[in-house]
Amino acid sequence: MFDAEMTALLRAVLDEVCENIPVSETGARAYVASKLLDAVAHGQFSTDALKAAGREALNPPTVWR
Repeated sequence: MFDAEMTALLRAVLDEVCENIPVSETGARAYVASKLLDAVAHGQFSTDALKAAGREALNPPTVWR
């Protein structure tokens, strides 16, 4: 579990990254949240790193041909 400070940071980043996604889009928000948790699990604790991970989760994958 995370301490209160990390929990607040993750929630703030999630809310900021998903500001243009309706709250009813729970799947998209859950996906972004999972990517934020992955980032923390890999040692990325800074606000900038978490925002980048969240924004990357919202970008469609690039298909190489």
